[in-house]
Amino acid sequence: MGVRPSGSFRGVGPAAHFFFAPRCFGQDRIRLPIDTRQIAAIIEPSLDAMGYRLVRVALLGARRATLQIMAERRDEAAMSVADCAEISRSISALLDVADPIAGAYMLEVSSPGIDRPLVRPEDYDRFAGFEAKIELAQPLSGRKRFRGRLLGRAGDAVRLIGEAGEVSLPFAAITRAKLVLTDDLLALASSKPGLVPTH
Repeated sequence: MGVRPSGSFRGVGPAAHFFFAPRCFGQDRIRLPIDTRQIAAIIEPSLDAMGYRLVRVALLGARRATLQIMAERRDEAAMSVADCAEISRSISALLDVADPIAGAYMLEVSSPGIDRPLVRPEDYDRFAGFEAKIELAQPLSGRKRFRGRLLGRAGDAVRLIGEAGEVSLPFAAITRAKLVLTDDLLALASSKPGLVPTH
């Protein structure tokens, strides 16, 4: 069995560290060669049963590996520290049994925040009409980075309209995507508190 995760919160199961603020892409961390899809498959059924939606799993590390779990409430209420604690206890127990990560690591649980990452295909339908930034693994018509208003999906592609007109971006080619903080998005956040993290 691997080393238990370490951190600042101590409750049932391994300790955990709560990083409760919107973060999309850590610039000073290096992704480790761990299959985060395997980790998502382990924890997602439990989170779903608890009333949470898994947003993203990322394993990041420089000197110390950090498993970052981003989640939100399915009822769209605001996430609280108590929600993070509940998620952390559940995840810690599951990972202690499955043991998918060799060595010590820190567990971070956070809400996605307003300018959230777009990870699942359905995210592009859910937030159609809002502005987003999308980056591709390979250039499309000479470009890897796109910004514009989401138009939802068409088959296996994401539709986006920007200054140069509408483009279709293959979902499989997207390496990262996030919403852009705009007045429209802030208006949505004010009507749905669950889009804003509670500190």
